[in-house]
Amino acid sequence: MKKSSLIMMIAAVSVLTVTVFTTSNAEDSKTVAWYAANIKDAKTKVQECHDNASLKDSPECANARHALEISFGVGQK
Repeated sequence: MKKSSLIMMIAAVSVLTVTVFTTSNAEDSKTVAWYAANIKDAKTKVQECHDNASLKDSPECANARHALEISFGVGQK
């Protein structure tokens, strides 16, 4: 009985740890509005996303690209 309790405790702590790290990373993402107000940072982030394919589809990369599209009218006719 004690062995199964220990395993359950370790599993619960592991899930909690993953949840905390996932939530804190999501909160660190800057918004489109922030990038629109900080164009230099948006350009830097877009270049970083372009150079690192694993970041390409992240919310922060999407926000930086969208801010540049809004600010410079990229893709608009």
